[in-house]
Amino acid sequence: MNLEEKELRELFELVDRIGNKRYNRLTDEDFINYRKFDYWRYVNGDHECGTTQESKDWVREHSDWHCPICGDRFSKKGGRTIDHKLPRSQYPWLSLEFKNLWVICKPCNLQKGEMHWYEYEQYMLTHHPSSYEGIRIMRPTQLLQSLKN
Repeated sequence: MNLEEKELRELFELVDRIGNKRYNRLTDEDFINYRKFDYWRYVNGDHECGTTQESKDWVREHSDWHCPICGDRFSKKGGRTIDHKLPRSQYPWLSLEFKNLWVICKPCNLQKGEMHWYEYEQYMLTHHPSSYEGIRIMRPTQLLQSLKN
């Protein structure tokens, strides 16, 4: 199945079907993986203790100076944040799946909130159509394909 050619509605259906099927069978390991992100991202797993060197290095390697959504420099927007394309709250087993992570600015991360990717795509298409093509390009196709398998 070529996910690049799917309509947005079809992708919504697919991600919901996969997410609901897996979410209903969460294991102890899924919750351990959920917490692993906190320990990878924050010193002692606590955001108040600061970020780990490993996550800082990952951010530098996976971003440049500009937010891929708004195009503004991270320094003008309060810095970079790591966002889950498919949110941890709905897909805890993908918390530390690097295909699910991307670096965006703080305001764009707040705007995206807990929307899963295809809700976010629809939101951007409706509210910020000039930014939609860039969002569509960042679609987590490989991640979705791996979930399907």
